Amino acid sequence: MKLATLSAINTERAARRPVIVVTDIGNGEQRLVMAADIADDPLHSELERHLRMGKSGAIEVEGRNLFLNVYAPTAKLVIIGAVHISQALAPLARSLGYDVTVVDPRSAFASPERFPDIRLIAEWPDVALPPLNIDHYTAFVVVAHDPKIDDPALLHALEHDCFYIGALGSRKTHGQRTLRLKAQGISCADIERIHAPIGLEIGAISPSEIAVAIMAEITAQLRLPKASAA
Repeated sequence: MKLATLSAINTERAARRPVIVVTDIGNGEQRLVMAADIADDPLHSELERHLRMGKSGAIEVEGRNLFLNVYAPTAKLVIIGAVHISQALAPLARSLGYDVTVVDPRSAFASPERFPDIRLIAEWPDVALPPLNIDHYTAFVVVAHDPKIDDPALLHALEHDCFYIGALGSRKTHGQRTLRLKAQGISCADIERIHAPIGLEIGAISPSEIAVAIMAEITAQLRLPKASAA
């Protein structure tokens, strides 16, 4: 790999932007495809598929054998609310390779004893969230079930390009939440980005089952084509 290519890869990774190196196995030629250029690339279907899966691999195109080296940022999971669901969700997400942070100003809930080996921030969302640099590779889960905590967190998430935003609560609760967010100037289109009630409908009852439903919905949003994940 040329030094210029390696330098470009490192620059993109530092900025948490995905990048793919396309190598012609036959002659060794390489080219770099930035995230912003994937849609217009002749290989866009294969590039998008491999990027969604987060995996490198070989493909054959018009008799040419190519290898796609995928460099995707580590996905983040930000959990608002150090509740029982979060206690199940945080280690589950960690086992799937997510960089997990739990935010809750209620220090009695956000304690190391309840969340061993998980990053905890016992601050209000307006203090805790800006330094986390939330981006497109962030899943954002709001489960505090307290509008004073949940609403500011959702406002922050909606201002950023999170690939997933979910909020706990019944349809009635979400309807009330929607009215509050609209009063804050949030558009209907942005509100529709919120998955609520949160998680796939699998009949989940216990905190652990709800955590599985949430993580399944996040995974679908990350891995499936947009039309399938919707």
